[in-house]
Amino acid sequence: LLAACPDKKLASMVSVDVSGTGRDEEIAAGHLEAISYVVRRTAICGGHLRVTAFAGTSAVTRELFDGELQLAGATEIARLRKAPKAVDEVMSMVTKSYDEALTLPPQGNGSDIVGQYRLAQEYGAQLGVEYALGFLLLTDGFQTVGEGVLHHPLTAKEVAQLAERLTLPQLPGATVVVAGLGKVAGTPPSSDVVEGVVRFYDAICASTGAAECRSVTDFTVGR
Repeated sequence: LLAACPDKKLASMVSVDVSGTGRDEEIAAGHLEAISYVVRRTAICGGHLRVTAFAGTSAVTRELFDGELQLAGATEIARLRKAPKAVDEVMSMVTKSYDEALTLPPQGNGSDIVGQYRLAQEYGAQLGVEYALGFLLLTDGFQTVGEGVLHHPLTAKEVAQLAERLTLPQLPGATVVVAGLGKVAGTPPSSDVVEGVVRFYDAICASTGAAECRSVTDFTVGR
């Protein structure tokens, strides 16, 4: 992780979908594992971390953690030795807040996932050019309110047309990962539906001008 750190400090943002379809113990465990990786990378590389849970509109968010992560120490080895404790402390706070968010009634009607991109853009802008934005969006991908509602398997042409109609912020230089696509509580969607959702988020990311885009069903720790 240290060898792969960017030249800039990290501006790490994680947005977790806690709408009704994402309330499942296995899904929650996967989300926490992904968040733990981002916490560890941010602590090792140095930077700022914001973790939020959302449902309904982009205005309906719950802060799980927001703070600077900088390991103290005169040498890299000294700083790295402090990483496990720092990660455990942050994850203890995040897990407690996330569990509380899951026990609350779902806020809003449906899930406005696309709105999270604007919040990521605002977060990166607030921290400034000395930070490199890394945005992780943990969601099943089924946009149900706002722009970009998904209600059937999307062809490549439909994906392109839908993405063109969306008003998306620009995220130049950012790394954007959307993970958990197609994973819902209850009966899973068909493979063609999931493929359409993945195409949709690939197209959205491309429209933001991000430097790196990954839209996946499972977050792979270590990437």
